[in-house]
Amino acid sequence: MRHVRTVGWAVVAFALMALAVPWFLWDSSRVAAGLPVWLWWHIGWMGLASVVFAVFAHTAWGLGIEEVPADG
Repeated sequence: MRHVRTVGWAVVAFALMALAVPWFLWDSSRVAAGLPVWLWWHIGWMGLASVVFAVFAHTAWGLGIEEVPADG
């Protein structure tokens, strides 16, 4: 079970890293609410990354690094 959790969190981390740079918006000049769309992408991504890190910190901190007690 612990190995599955480690692999799951690794997949989430790699997905967040892959989406950190909006390569599909590089040549876009679109604007929404006065800001470039690529900037909105970063704002949303930073919010998502913050939430994911908070969940990780509360539920799986130390996973794959040090022993996690069975009770939490």
